[in-house]
Amino acid sequence: MAAAQGRFSDGADGVDSAKETSVPLPFRRAVGGLQKARLRPGIEIEATKPPRKLAPYAYALEAAVVEGEEDLADGRLILLHDPAGHEAWHGTFRLVTLVRAELEPEMAADPLLPEVCWSWLTGALEARAPGYGEASGTVTMASSHSFGGLSARRPATQIEIRASWTPREGVGGVPDTGAHLSAWCELLCQVAGLEPLPPADPAVVSLPQRRGPHHP
Repeated sequence: MAAAQGRFSDGADGVDSAKETSVPLPFRRAVGGLQKARLRPGIEIEATKPPRKLAPYAYALEAAVVEGEEDLADGRLILLHDPAGHEAWHGTFRLVTLVRAELEPEMAADPLLPEVCWSWLTGALEARAPGYGEASGTVTMASSHSFGGLSARRPATQIEIRASWTPREGVGGVPDTGAHLSAWCELLCQVAGLEPLPPADPAVVSLPQRRGPHHP
């Protein structure tokens, strides 16, 4: 994946907007925070088309933890914004994610793995983006076993984390989205089997920029 700058969704007819004046300033700044975030090596990330109907404004990223030619984990992070506020969110912004990875047999056999995976998310948020709220989600494990002509394949188990939370809004009603992206990337890496980095680790690198956040 290569770094890219994504799209704004106007939420009305699903048509992406190229006009800066049609996008609220807090949302533009929140997207800018994502684009300027510092990410650890081994994560490939790019913008992707956001969903059309979840909120009036949306911005989406997809990422993978890569080792050599292998994707160890992948996922999608979506920033939602409703200027009028949303009762269930308790705010005007919401972050939604899907994270997936194939597990080693030893990990898949752990009955506490779903609780552990959820703690990776909340722990990363508490370390890097304190003040989040209204977190909810599911952790799902799916196993596959092959038979007959495919019996030589070893059993495989995939973990899937679906979650959402409300970022705390700061000055001007803008959340620190870069901190939340950093926390999300740590979740990706832990699901991939990598050790977590300290929040201020010097190995972290910046996401390359190509153009401003208001030009899809």
